[in-house]
Amino acid sequence: MRAGAVAAGTTLMMLLMSSPALALTRDDGDDPGPGLNVMETLGLYVAAPIVLFLVIAGLVMVLDKSKKQA
Repeated sequence: MRAGAVAAGTTLMMLLMSSPALALTRDDGDDPGPGLNVMETLGLYVAAPIVLFLVIAGLVMVLDKSKKQA
């Protein structure tokens, strides 16, 4: 019980001590590109993984060498 309380307290203190506002501070050499619009985001994070999954699944099915049991 004590170990759980210590772990929870430590985690809480670490979360409180870290400041998300520091993420807005620019670093030397930091040069972000232009942002993505909605269609680019959906294509990159939704459509591309689905297409990649379908291509891999299709290749596995086509190149399957096991004999079919009738």
